[in-house]
Amino acid sequence: MPFCEISKYRQDSPSPAGADDNGVKIFYRTYGRGPTKVLLIIGLAGTHDSWGPQMKSLAGTVIPNNETEPVDLAGDGDGIEVCAFDNRGMGQSSIPVERGQYTTTIMAKDAIALMDHLGWEKAHVFGHSMGAMISCKLAAMVPKRVLSLALLNTTGGGYECLPKLDRRTMSVAIRFLKAKTPEQRAAVDLDTHYTKEYLDECIGSTTRRQILYQEYVKGISSTGMQLKYGFDGQINACWTHKVTKSDVEAIRSGGFLVSVIHGRYDIIAQIYYARRLAEKLHPIARMVDLHGGHLVSHERTEEVNQALAELIKASQAGTSPEDWTNIVQERSGWLVGRKSADRKKSKEGRVAESRSTSSGIFTTRLYASLVYLLSLFVLAFESMRKAHRSLRPAKVGSSLT
Repeated sequence: MPFCEISKYRQDSPSPAGADDNGVKIFYRTYGRGPTKVLLIIGLAGTHDSWGPQMKSLAGTVIPNNETEPVDLAGDGDGIEVCAFDNRGMGQSSIPVERGQYTTTIMAKDAIALMDHLGWEKAHVFGHSMGAMISCKLAAMVPKRVLSLALLNTTGGGYECLPKLDRRTMSVAIRFLKAKTPEQRAAVDLDTHYTKEYLDECIGSTTRRQILYQEYVKGISSTGMQLKYGFDGQINACWTHKVTKSDVEAIRSGGFLVSVIHGRYDIIAQIYYARRLAEKLHPIARMVDLHGGHLVSHERTEEVNQALAELIKASQAGTSPEDWTNIVQERSGWLVGRKSADRKKSKEGRVAESRSTSSGIFTTRLYASLVYLLSLFVLAFESMRKAHRSLRPAKVGSSLT
């Protein structure tokens, strides 16, 4: 089986306390052959095969390469070689038990070690959700090894990971906490990943929901439910993730193009934060918002694959950031907006914009506080429910005489 032993490729300083990588192995698969390399980084609780639709489009196959065959690092012709892997904490990769062993920085180092293991000097790096957070850190750490960067359904981490606050989302969150079987998890995952209209579409005599439900149950049953150590660790990685100003500057000066791709009806990673991240990465970023949910790579496969292909093509053609970006509005003090837009702004307009921005920041912080408090309430409710169960009197049968 193809594994990368992380400690063999770590040449940096020791990992943070509690994050010893001795013995950690990352399971991976490669697909297709060619000089163009693409590294796919999946999100929370996902496995490498979640990238199926993109593997098929990029590499032309979903059948993994035989790891016993000799590998031609240069590849053949114009082909693409794709690598997808299970992050630590999920699938066939190692599952460290300490939360401190899971951060997006540590997991980015896993991905860099995998590139070293494969002998890849550079690659196009595409990430989804938590995988996009990891991709951001990777790009900031080793920008010279990144050919292009695609960030699908992601945010800047921390409180931005909190989902949209409405009745539907709260219902999904409670069901997720209660899910203990592949059947229960499959049902809630569908509502988390896709829009309702997509799931309710009729496919012959049935609905897409019913078809996907069977596929999800089969997939979760084959890989097993994610262990608590892995789930808690990956949640910790998302919650502690932050795209810093230095990260943004490192990415913007890296010499590569970026696509931020998002489903506008994503209830997990809100599109507002994705747009804000894209704006911070101006002028190298392009924003692609699609009619879909969190797993937009499956719901809008054709559009996502086209966006990824355009990113690779533009990178190979040496397209300039100015010709690539579609972001024209300035929303942050450390963004560089288009000069033409700046010239049109009057002094009064800038004052009004400043007031609007201050109001927006206050509203965002208030909203985040409310969501955080509600999240604590849900967790407290779940803890009390478990405690109540443990205090129930044991059933005692009739005494024997």
